[in-house]
Amino acid sequence: METDTERKEPACRKYEAMLEDYLGGDLDAASAKTVAEHVEECAGCRHALNDASASVRLLHAAAPVLVSAPSPGFARQVMARIRMDAERRAAEGVAFWQPFVSMAWKVAATAMVVLMILLTYATRGNNSAQQQVASVSQAGLTDVFSPDPTRAPANQDEVLIMVADSNHGNN
Repeated sequence: METDTERKEPACRKYEAMLEDYLGGDLDAASAKTVAEHVEECAGCRHALNDASASVRLLHAAAPVLVSAPSPGFARQVMARIRMDAERRAAEGVAFWQPFVSMAWKVAATAMVVLMILLTYATRGNNSAQQQVASVSQAGLTDVFSPDPTRAPANQDEVLIMVADSNHGNN
């Protein structure tokens, strides 16, 4: 008997619902012929038909043990529950990654906002820095250690400094 890992193709939904009726002989001749032709071509439906026939044989073998026989739509109900469980598991797989995807979008949006703020600041910062620059003119610098030679010395210290500068310049 095949396991779920060996089965590659699922049964077609259109024909899966008719497989139980096909096995029970409840289909009209045209529908039965259509299902038989489809089962020959479709591997997924062929596997589903084999599984359904095995289930019917098992249920008939267990009928004496069972308190009551299964209802006519039992196989459809079981298949519907299996399908719902598979869809739920698929949704859980998506739900597992959803917080990570959400967090990644938030981080990307935050980075974009920060980048826009920095670009705005950089653009406006350069303009304002250029506007605030004042023109600097060179002021007349006076040497505090050497008095102005055009003016007369005011005290003895200035005389000594003048003498030292003139002697120093001659050497």
